[in-house]
Amino acid sequence: MDRDSGPRVPEQRSPAPSEVVVDLRFSVLGPVRAWRGGEALPSGSPQQRALLAALLLRDGRTATAAELIDAIWGEDPPSQALAAVRTYASRLRKILTANALVSESGGYAIRVRRECLDLFVAQELAAAAEKARAAGDRNQARAQIDKSLGLWDGEALANVPGPYAENQRARLDEWRLQLLETRLELDLESGCHAEAVSELTALTAAHPLRERLRELLMLALYRSGRQAEALAVYADTRRLLAEELGVDPRAELSQLQQRILRADEELTAPGEAQTPAPRVTQPAQLPATVPDFTGRTSFVRELSARLCAPEGSVMAVSALAGIGGVGKTTLAVHVAHEARPQFPDGQLYTDLQGAGNRAAEPVAVLGSFLRALGLADSAIPDTLDERAALYRSTLAERKILVLLDNARDAAQIRPLLPGTNGSAALITSRVRMVDLAGAHLVDLDVMSPEEALQLFTRIVGEERVPAEREAALDVVAACGFLPLAIRIAASRLAARRTWTVSVLAAKLADERRRLDELQAGDLAVKATFELGYGQLEPEQARAFRLLGLADGPDISLAAAAATLALPPQMTEDLLEALVDTSLLESAAPGRYRYHDLVRLYARSCAERDERPEETEGALSRLLDFYLATVTRVYALTHPGDPLPRLLEPVEHQGLSFAGRHEALDWLYTEAHCVLAFAREAIAPWRVRRVVDLVWAVKDLAESGAHLQQYESAALAALAASR
Repeated sequence: MDRDSGPRVPEQRSPAPSEVVVDLRFSVLGPVRAWRGGEALPSGSPQQRALLAALLLRDGRTATAAELIDAIWGEDPPSQALAAVRTYASRLRKILTANALVSESGGYAIRVRRECLDLFVAQELAAAAEKARAAGDRNQARAQIDKSLGLWDGEALANVPGPYAENQRARLDEWRLQLLETRLELDLESGCHAEAVSELTALTAAHPLRERLRELLMLALYRSGRQAEALAVYADTRRLLAEELGVDPRAELSQLQQRILRADEELTAPGEAQTPAPRVTQPAQLPATVPDFTGRTSFVRELSARLCAPEGSVMAVSALAGIGGVGKTTLAVHVAHEARPQFPDGQLYTDLQGAGNRAAEPVAVLGSFLRALGLADSAIPDTLDERAALYRSTLAERKILVLLDNARDAAQIRPLLPGTNGSAALITSRVRMVDLAGAHLVDLDVMSPEEALQLFTRIVGEERVPAEREAALDVVAACGFLPLAIRIAASRLAARRTWTVSVLAAKLADERRRLDELQAGDLAVKATFELGYGQLEPEQARAFRLLGLADGPDISLAAAAATLALPPQMTEDLLEALVDTSLLESAAPGRYRYHDLVRLYARSCAERDERPEETEGALSRLLDFYLATVTRVYALTHPGDPLPRLLEPVEHQGLSFAGRHEALDWLYTEAHCVLAFAREAIAPWRVRRVVDLVWAVKDLAESGAHLQQYESAALAALAASR
């Protein structure tokens, strides 16, 4: 492999002008993609992309069918591998045109100009950089390398299977690291050592055994006046190599350590005297804000006002809580970027991974924060309390914004808060931080229909949505106005130009398939809910599953207790715990509700994790509760009517009432829940009780507010009876 010109490819004749397709472009420095002019072309299945990549990387040289089979499947190809290769080649020929992919000598070749493949362009730029550097033009050399590195779009040959792709991916990643090292060498030669420290710190963390990066970091730190930290890097490298590989650092690294110890004047940057660097650096760790940030105006205003409190006020701490996927991180990052001018000494960020099984430990987070603030490893104490004290001391008299994302609980947060006025902390969590003293709590709900439609339109495109506004409203409603779900649905539609909004709406209309449809790449609504569900205690998880079985806009505490077969106080404790984890909402005192998508997820968990007799028992108990209660309501409101005596007796108790008015208040409060349950809970072994339930609430048919819902329940009961 050539250090700066990329992986070598065999010498090959240049295609004749008549053989070359000039309007095709390809990329392998990231996902394998193809374009004709400005139009993206479909690259097909992973194996088809593997075939395309193998041909592109041969630079026009013919690959035999056997070579391609080995490239895609290795030593264990399927029985129909040859037929599959021919099929993939035929499909690619149709996509690329016949004179781009040619068949010859029993194999295949792609004939395009070298400038049509991003890898070859990157190689040319790297070669130009080497020539410029040899000529002493460091600025030109750096510019060419930057252009070469800029052609990367993530991992080379991303998600392409097969041993050939795996081998090429490793070689290309190694070349990219070599280019980065060359560019950083040029930075140090140009005196940009202070700027290079943060990038080198990140690279050495990502590639801890790469000694050249460690060497460059030591040199950058030394030239920045941070001799102790440069020596600490060497000590850490030596320890790591001994523990991981049982070897000593290479000679160049050891020699650099000795030169730093004796303050070798030749280590000083060209034309620059060695000057001490500031004790504390200025971190800028905020993630990028999304370009299509939409709505949330009142929340942005509220949080910004809190963060940018007047000078001398108490340290601002704001904690956002909400269901997974509601956009807490997106909002927090957006607000933090807007508030940056108020925190000139820097911004710290960390993902505390509180929703997963391995939440970040505060002691480790404090270590990374202290390093980001410029402290050497040797200066960072070992214990949590000592690190927290040093952290607060380091931030004293400074204005730092700390964004703590995805927190587990208040205990994880407390050691990470600055201790003095002027700094501020912004926290996101699925748990309400009610025990975090002095925190400004913000409960983030789903978007309004207008905001949801605006976000959907921004992602899909103004040209596609207005003509199908009603279908778009159906889509965002099916998403429950949850930002993550809307983003996933819109991204899927944007990536499929042949779909209409109505097609997407039809796919999301099926409730049993909806959660499976709401995934794109590494984003998935179901996976987001799974994180919160995985944190529940067994009794909490059981309550979450079983209460999701009931239809209705919400559920009362009494109905929930009947469903779970638990005392009201224990039921309330379980439900409030679910509210605290944002898996359930408190609609009003004593009433609880699910977000529509969370209810679908709860039902899928019940199907997966509950025995059928448990789910049937829960529904039967709730039906008994409603039937017993409405029977008492009917008896109080129709004295002497024989209907209550004709209804089927039930096993479980309902509510009792002091008088007629109290009974009617309950009936009209619970009407939507009772009728929704009656319409959906019909099963052969429950038909009699459901019919009795519909009879007992027939007074609701006289109410204009409930007539349509009553008729729907009655017709469903009639159909089931027949």
